[in-house]
Amino acid sequence: MSDTPTSYRKKFDLAGRNAIVTGAVGILGKRFCNGLAEFGANIAVVDLDQSNAATFADELNKTHRVKAIGLGCDITDPASVAATVRATVEAFGEINILHNNVGGKTPDRDKFFASFETYSLEEWRRVMAVNIDGVFLVDQAVGAQMVKQAKGGSIIHTASIYGVMAPDQRIYEGSEYEGRGINSPAVYSASKAAVVGLTKYLATYWADKKIRVNCITPGGVESGQNETFKRKYGARVPLGRMAYGEEMVNALVWLASDASSYVTGQNLMIDGGLSAW
Repeated sequence: MSDTPTSYRKKFDLAGRNAIVTGAVGILGKRFCNGLAEFGANIAVVDLDQSNAATFADELNKTHRVKAIGLGCDITDPASVAATVRATVEAFGEINILHNNVGGKTPDRDKFFASFETYSLEEWRRVMAVNIDGVFLVDQAVGAQMVKQAKGGSIIHTASIYGVMAPDQRIYEGSEYEGRGINSPAVYSASKAAVVGLTKYLATYWADKKIRVNCITPGGVESGQNETFKRKYGARVPLGRMAYGEEMVNALVWLASDASSYVTGQNLMIDGGLSAW
């Protein structure tokens, strides 16, 4: 242990670090990218839509004066993932942070929100292909790059409260999202639980390489639900409300930075106390 005084504030500094963020143009993705960039990180904005990724990267450059690039990537395709990692290394020289944030709903809402009894294997596999297979492929490619660099790194996954505990089906009666009835399908819970398990495995697998692997688990975040859902969900939460998107960001910055240098294999619950009941 050094006797040199420690600057705790500087431990959060990400200047000179290079980050890949998947699902970067989504509901939380933009906030996560802005948070990392505000603390100085260069960002590879990775999303399925190349145009959206490039436009948002330009915004980050102008707002935070960091280097940001927009990359289109199908994370279910190993070749596309490999090309994304190569492009990031070519632009930045190395990768220090991965926020594997991708995951969510499929485009066909009727199939995604179908009842468990009628859920199709095709839809199940489509969700799994993104929410866990894609996470695996990106971890694999970026992790191999970090091992090659021999400088360590930080990998952070985004899971979900419903990967840790079951949804309360009672809150969905009369609940809507963007004007349609909703539920939380079993495949979403199963895929996000797998993300938590993968986090723990990789944390021990890469520990000797100084690569830390952690997970953040958001509780329900306000993002277009109707008042009925927000009221019912909030009534289940000790803090009495849904989360705001920006409340997830500082946890990510902490896990990405040296401020969490002795933290690995953890799932940080940002849920207003819901999982404490």
